[in-house]
Amino acid sequence: MEENMKFATVEDTVEYCLFLIPDKAGDPEEHREILQKYIERIMTQFAPMLVPYIWQNQPFNLKYKPGKGDVPAHIFGMTKFGDNIEDEWFIVYIVKQITKEFPELVARIEDNDGEFLLIEAADFLPKWLDPDNSANRVFFHQGELCIIPAPKKSGTVSWLPTTPPTISQALSIISTHPEKILASESVRAAVNRRIRGYPEKIKASLHQAHCFLPAGIAAVLKQRPRLVAAGVQAFYLRDPIDLRACRIFKTFLPETRIMTSVTFTKCLYAQLVQQRFVPDRRSGYKLPPPCHPQYRAHELGMKLAHGFEILCSKCSPDFSDSKKSLVTTSPLWAGFLESLKKNDYFKGLMEGSVQYQERLEMAKNYFQLSVNRPESSHAMSPGEEILTLLQTIPFDIEELKKEEAYLPPEDDERWLDLSPDQLDQLLQEAAGKKEPEPISKGQEENYDLTQVSESMKAFISKVSTHKGAELPREPSEAPITFDADSFLNYFDKILGSKSHESDSDDLDEEDSECLDSDDDLDLETQEPGEEASVKGTLDDLKSYMAQMDQELAHTSIAKSFTTQKQMEPLSQTTNDNSEEEDSGTGGSVMTPVDVDLNLVSNILESYSSQAGLAGPASNLLQSMGVQLPDNADHRATSKPTKD
Repeated sequence: MEENMKFATVEDTVEYCLFLIPDKAGDPEEHREILQKYIERIMTQFAPMLVPYIWQNQPFNLKYKPGKGDVPAHIFGMTKFGDNIEDEWFIVYIVKQITKEFPELVARIEDNDGEFLLIEAADFLPKWLDPDNSANRVFFHQGELCIIPAPKKSGTVSWLPTTPPTISQALSIISTHPEKILASESVRAAVNRRIRGYPEKIKASLHQAHCFLPAGIAAVLKQRPRLVAAGVQAFYLRDPIDLRACRIFKTFLPETRIMTSVTFTKCLYAQLVQQRFVPDRRSGYKLPPPCHPQYRAHELGMKLAHGFEILCSKCSPDFSDSKKSLVTTSPLWAGFLESLKKNDYFKGLMEGSVQYQERLEMAKNYFQLSVNRPESSHAMSPGEEILTLLQTIPFDIEELKKEEAYLPPEDDERWLDLSPDQLDQLLQEAAGKKEPEPISKGQEENYDLTQVSESMKAFISKVSTHKGAELPREPSEAPITFDADSFLNYFDKILGSKSHESDSDDLDEEDSECLDSDDDLDLETQEPGEEASVKGTLDDLKSYMAQMDQELAHTSIAKSFTTQKQMEPLSQTTNDNSEEEDSGTGGSVMTPVDVDLNLVSNILESYSSQAGLAGPASNLLQSMGVQLPDNADHRATSKPTKD
């Protein structure tokens, strides 16, 4: 992140920074040494989680970044997460845990969309916070999300700047007022809900499947399980030029195929499964008929083999030996390995055993990528890494074939075929809402339609601007408080001691918007002249609406609405008509419209026309927590009737 903390235009990228709070920083050289030690401690302490993790594109990594302008020297990391959004949220969890384990560190995280943590908690943010003033306000400190507030008026809070703070100002505020910048409970809950379940969630995001693969790929994946991501991506993003290398395979010959078990992330597995692909006849990769019990294993193996062949075709077998740097020659390796042993990374395995060696190789690979990461110009590409492994690791095809009898069972892949109801449930859980219980037959018969009208009134009374309209929050999302005295005070001061009735619904909406507006009128300090001006404006508005009512009374528009008179008993209607005739007004009288009935009937008509599909009526009602029963009347009326 540069001085203005803006990102380069990199697609699907998350950047994260770790700063030392001011009282822990020393002179520049000492500061650098301290940060370097923190990098080693962090990467070692979180190695048990990070080493086995399969990243979609790039791993979590940290490096020292010198200061520039108002941004002090800090620890910096950048990860391209591609199509797997879970990589980004896993990084959020890691960064949050780092600030919890190291309270002297303050973390900041953004992606190419900006403050994506605020986007996740958008329903619960304070109204003053928007993209224009959110710069350098959102941090993790001591394992909690913090938002630096903005003063309501200039100079009211001495320690808060009137403009968005610089990084240095933000760190100073966090250091001196940590208890005053904690984000609200609802905002923290929204972010915590998104990262809930880690680190156990990592295992749930994996999928094991049998693949009929060339023995070389099986041996490579045994040493470097993470390379499955590079193979899947090479196949998934292939182009005609890439497929030229797959007409005749040079590295992974089809006759060397064996059955093996491969661990994917669910994202990678879905990418590999969902693409239809027919191999070139010259390649030698032939698939059994789709009814074959091992058709899926053959198909997955064929696709993965194409991906690995594409990776290896992009580099020369005699690539520069300067890139084949030995991990064990690094001065940091010995300390890193010792720290892994202290953190029980090897799980008590006997040194020299097969499983111990596999975990050791994974640790070396992790160390090379994340701790002792070389510059990009010296780093090996996935293809070069695969070719290096093929040259250095011995494998016996016959031995690998013997292991086919002991393969672990495949994971159930029913999660790929979610029903609409299951998808809705997942979306509800992701949003932190409970799935509404289905409406029983008895509840259908006694369904109270006033829920529809009351919810719509609450929606209309909310603030509506060019940025959109606010939906009424559920009781579980925000507490509702009502001060009756203030409410009555408001109308007394606006309308005077006598409230004037009006048939205009638009006037009620205007009053409601005034109540909920961000620019609320400070009635306690209102001057008499201002009060008279407001009252005069409302009187003019009432007069204007009355004139409109009189004009509309002579049109047929009234017939399109159900009025209160139409809903009254006939006898009552007759009495009312006689009274109106006796009044001798001689003019037509605008009968009040039954707003609730018209509202409900129009919404139900719109809901019925959706025929069970998504539409504006159901979307609006669901967003307000209103669930309508199935349209039984529609089904009934579709049947033929007899005279």
